[in-house]
Amino acid sequence: MLTNIFVITGMMVLVIICLIGMIARLIRKAGPHQALIVYGLRGTRIIKGRGTVVLPMIETVRDLSLELMSFDVAPKQDLYTMQGVAVTVEAVAQLKVKSDPESILTAAEQFLTKSDQDREALIRLVMEGHLRGIIGQLTVEQIVKEPEMVGDRVRNTCAGDMSKMGLEVISFTIKEVRDQNEYISNMGRPDIARIKRDADVAAAEAERDTTIKRAQAIREAAIARAQADQERVLAETLSLAKQSEAQRDLDIKKAQYQETVKRQQAQADKAYEIQTNVMQQQVIAEQVKISQVDKEAQIKVQDAEIQRRERELIATVLKQAEIERRRIETLAAAQKQKLIAEAEGQASAIRAQGEAEAEIVFKKGDAEARAMNVKAEAYQEYNQAAVVDKLITNMPEIVRALASPLEKVDRITIVSTGGDAAGMNKVTGDLAKMAAQIPALFETLSGMQMSELFAKVKTIGDRGPKPEGDGPKAKSAGAGD
Repeated sequence: MLTNIFVITGMMVLVIICLIGMIARLIRKAGPHQALIVYGLRGTRIIKGRGTVVLPMIETVRDLSLELMSFDVAPKQDLYTMQGVAVTVEAVAQLKVKSDPESILTAAEQFLTKSDQDREALIRLVMEGHLRGIIGQLTVEQIVKEPEMVGDRVRNTCAGDMSKMGLEVISFTIKEVRDQNEYISNMGRPDIARIKRDADVAAAEAERDTTIKRAQAIREAAIARAQADQERVLAETLSLAKQSEAQRDLDIKKAQYQETVKRQQAQADKAYEIQTNVMQQQVIAEQVKISQVDKEAQIKVQDAEIQRRERELIATVLKQAEIERRRIETLAAAQKQKLIAEAEGQASAIRAQGEAEAEIVFKKGDAEARAMNVKAEAYQEYNQAAVVDKLITNMPEIVRALASPLEKVDRITIVSTGGDAAGMNKVTGDLAKMAAQIPALFETLSGMQMSELFAKVKTIGDRGPKPEGDGPKAKSAGAGD
């Protein structure tokens, strides 16, 4: 039983290993230096820098190198320059497939089935053709002296054709330029002769400059010798002058030393005198102190005498003054009480007068208030008759106000057109119509018909007189009382 389990496990492991091997064969990986071109039933795919699964019998995969290609460009035939000189040019070109998918696909179309030799041969033919055309536009001097310019022109010229192949030219460098007629070697002879001539001229100029400088050196040596003699004489003179100055300084210092000694001697003598005076002053100060002590003793005796006399004065004079002060204070207090009493009496009189005046004002105001109340009650007793009386009484004023505009008219021109009312009758008729509208105005203001108002007036007239105790008059009389 255990053996069967081991056998089954081994078979399963073997199957798994086989499956892993088959899957590993299906996976193809592309490094950063290459591109995988996968084509088949699923179309064409470009894989760069990663892996993919290639199905067998359905898809096919090929490698396309993206590495830098370097090869020599050396045409076997001579190249003719613009001067007609035949030259042989050897160069080195470096190209690579562009990294974008479109360029990789274009390069795959061009070179996928070709070998490296065939691809390089095809590229070399294209570049040799462009190199031939560029050399034909230049002189030998330009080719020899400016190889970078030739390389740049070839690279720029080939860029278009290389791009159509999916390639880019990284660099194009001229290695060597030679000819069979020694044109290039002879081309440097004028420069060599010029350089040799310049060297001879430079040697002659150097010899001349050497002679001139030698003469200048001799002259400068003589000048320097003369200057040295002058400086020696000047140095001797200066030395003597310095010796004189040193002797003078020595004499001055001796004099200064003697002066300092005398000054110090004088200061010592003066200090002795000053010290003597100080000691005398100290003696005088001690004498002053002794006299001061005597005076202080005398002052103390005088102070004791003054205190004795002061006590005597206090006992005799101050007691009488104290008695006089108390008498004056008593009189002042009595006078103060008198003035306070008089002031209080005046204040009471003024207060009584003010209260009387306030009472009068109060009673006057109360009387006026009562009169106003009586007038208000009288107005409340007004009836429609009084209102009608007021309205009728003011009617002439209203008519006068209506006719007032006619007072400002200077002239009236009347044009009669016939009819019942003509001339001034028309004006007076209009005024009568305006006056007839006044009762309607009264009815509008009062809110009652004129007939109702007159009917109430008649009713009021039929009423008997009011008792004397009632009404506004009685109240007015009471207020007057």
